[in-house]
Amino acid sequence: MTRLLPAGAAALFVLYVGARQSDPLAPRTKGRPDAPVTIYEMSDFQCPYCRAFALTTMPLLEREYVQTGKVRLVYINLPLTTLHANAARAAELAVCAARQGKFWPMHDLLFQRQDGWAPRKDAGPYLLALADTAGLTRGDVVRCLNSKSVRAEVRTDSTRAAQAGGRSTPTFYIEGGLLEGAAPVEVFRAVLDSVYRSKTAGRTR
Repeated sequence: MTRLLPAGAAALFVLYVGARQSDPLAPRTKGRPDAPVTIYEMSDFQCPYCRAFALTTMPLLEREYVQTGKVRLVYINLPLTTLHANAARAAELAVCAARQGKFWPMHDLLFQRQDGWAPRKDAGPYLLALADTAGLTRGDVVRCLNSKSVRAEVRTDSTRAAQAGGRSTPTFYIEGGLLEGAAPVEVFRAVLDSVYRSKTAGRTR
């Protein structure tokens, strides 16, 4: 049986309050707000394993669990800047896209085109071109990327992730436990089915 690793003691409070009270993470969320199970995906746009999850496993989980109302997925930025030189800038661009209501199109493009921007010394022009492709307003994106608030938001994400026990990417915080790595979809199914049964046990049908 697949088991979740224990998460940081303060993680549930920090993530839950951050997502549910003022709901700044709503633009980076998929699924019903009242879904029984919430997954916090701690991810790095330059991470190849995160890309594998985003392009192969996530579409299956979205169809089977998110669209059926069982699971809510929240994206948390965890750029591993000591390993990935362009990860923070990509995370900031994704936050700027979220402020224009287009986080998920930007999310998909960043992973789909990772080979195009990740190895560049100056990824800025390429990332701005991706923003254009996603339908973002160029002037607003440039102002956003130059603002302190977007960098602060990414730092806050990283702090939340660290408090939850996130040290590598991708890591998934699932109702008090951690699942590390881009595990096969069968592992996610086993975990989510078990957690869902536990969360919904005794509910009136």
